[in-house]
Amino acid sequence: MIVKLQRILVEPGFFAAFFVGGITLNEVYREEKKFLLPISEMHRLSGKLEQVMMQDAHNGVNGYTIRSMYFDSIDERDFREKIDGIELRRKIRLRIYDPNASFAMLEMKQKEGAYQKKRSLRIERKDALELTSGKYDSLLQYQDPFAAECYGMMQMYCYRPKTIVDYQRKAFIAKENKIRITFDHNIRATETNFDLFSANLNTYPVFDAFHCVLEVKYNGFLLSYIKDLVNGADRSALSVSKYCLARSVSMKYGYEKGE
Repeated sequence: MIVKLQRILVEPGFFAAFFVGGITLNEVYREEKKFLLPISEMHRLSGKLEQVMMQDAHNGVNGYTIRSMYFDSIDERDFREKIDGIELRRKIRLRIYDPNASFAMLEMKQKEGAYQKKRSLRIERKDALELTSGKYDSLLQYQDPFAAECYGMMQMYCYRPKTIVDYQRKAFIAKENKIRITFDHNIRATETNFDLFSANLNTYPVFDAFHCVLEVKYNGFLLSYIKDLVNGADRSALSVSKYCLARSVSMKYGYEKGE
């Protein structure tokens, strides 16, 4: 049997390989580091990075918009594991880049020491809407084992939508080691409205408007010239998740700036 390999866009600037009629290869495994960066430094460092890296095709002047709906168990398992610093933990979310999109990405991020593993599956808009209402049976129609895993986990631990996060991202890419540098800013959220595809979602700021989150993502090692540019920026290590920021009202959580 001949198996056809396709490349499908799962995030602006990143492609994953899918085997049609076989095993789905939609997994990213990489090291990620986060930093707190003043907005003025974001513009300065962006100017330097665009001279040596490719800009994400969706960037524009202010980057592109990302919207994520996060799910958690009835006892807030994922939130508390992040706060407690558990080494092996996970998050489940739905992600879109346009309220008019005909699909959403169902994603699971797993923390494994210094590394992050992200698996994702493209699902139809109608199925995403089912998930936002706490109904997960639509996942059973997908042949991918990842869909079955998400279904089992979300049913077993009574996962429900907890928050939606909106933010702007500006991204730069280097093909070597799948290096990706992102600046996330204007981070806003809501814990009361779960209309994922709303064009006018009412959100509130959950992060300092004068700073952004710099994320450095790579496999193996970071190229020295990119590392030097990042190290030359006025930044500080950051231990935070957008999910925890978005739960700051109901869970009374504030972000911590690391040393």
